[in-house]
Amino acid sequence: MSGQPSILFSDPDMSLSELEAVEEVLKSPGLSGGPVVEDFEAAFAEYLGRQYAVAVSSATMGLLLALRAYGIGPGDEVIASPFGFRETAHAIALAGAKPVFVDIDYWTCTIVPDKAAAAVTPQTKAIVACNVNGHPALWAQLRALADERGLILIEDSSEAIGSRYQGKLVGSFGDCSIFDFTQPSALTTGEGGMVVTDDRDLAVRLRGYRNRRLDERKSVVLGDLPPYRAEMSDINAALGLSQLERLDGILERRKDVEAYYDAFMQSFEGIKPAYQAPEVDELHWMVYLVHLGTRFTRSSRDVVIQDLATAEVESVAFCSPLHTQRHYVDMGYRKGQFFVTEKLADRAIALPFHCHLTEDQIGFIVQTAKDSSINVGAGAAIYL
Repeated sequence: MSGQPSILFSDPDMSLSELEAVEEVLKSPGLSGGPVVEDFEAAFAEYLGRQYAVAVSSATMGLLLALRAYGIGPGDEVIASPFGFRETAHAIALAGAKPVFVDIDYWTCTIVPDKAAAAVTPQTKAIVACNVNGHPALWAQLRALADERGLILIEDSSEAIGSRYQGKLVGSFGDCSIFDFTQPSALTTGEGGMVVTDDRDLAVRLRGYRNRRLDERKSVVLGDLPPYRAEMSDINAALGLSQLERLDGILERRKDVEAYYDAFMQSFEGIKPAYQAPEVDELHWMVYLVHLGTRFTRSSRDVVIQDLATAEVESVAFCSPLHTQRHYVDMGYRKGQFFVTEKLADRAIALPFHCHLTEDQIGFIVQTAKDSSINVGAGAAIYL
């Protein structure tokens, strides 16, 4: 077996356009955050139909800056899900607030509004709801809940660029919305993220926490606010601009890959079928997930991943629930608290998903996973 898998989990869709955009920045006198970042922010805001976009170094930093800008910190509670690929929710703990986890819906894997409502206390200041693996959350119900209880609604779209809910792109529903541009996102800048909002004052505060004002940058002394230095560089922004211009084509090619997977999965018995809620108009997966049957344990799921690795196919477990991670265990959370989250996480495998996969490769991936699951599970397992 070679050092690098033959079939990669993620492989960005790059073209000559991206190479030329980055080369132009490299030949310029400035590489740090500058005019290209501003152009990317303007283009991304226009794409979503939002008033303001603030480029940041990651989705986690974007959420942290948003929480700080809203004045959320020690003594406050923020409702969130323990389930997901990206751990953007770490920002809640980093801000000093208490993350209050609630369980997810079995089919969509997104936060359940009724469970979020039951978790609201006088200390609750915000709800962070994620469009998990591309599937939009129930934004109409979450908006109603936030308005009724006087809460800030933050939309985590780090896994879902391009999806649509009730006719609108994800990123349209929160008081602010967070995007991530690291792999395996369809739009990648290498590292980076974006916060979008229609609130001018919030955008100003976000920029103040992100980095120093232009009139402060020639000084080595502290400015009005101690910034987090969470800005994006012009190099990353150049990639983002080019990727955004090509996003429709990238998403279309990823849908072709999804269709190949769906066709081969027809022979994979006993797995949880892919689901799209009626309110969702367009769904773009971040990764291609396989949910194994209930005869499987977490350890047998790991054996399937190892068998794929032996066949030089890179795959990963989806996910490690936040409430089972050491930092949150120290806060008092314990395994067994969120049944649906743990049931799904223990049996979910994220398979390679990018534009460069061929039909033959996808057939090989699915057959390898299927054969391994039969060997480990002693036959087809029924998913309940």
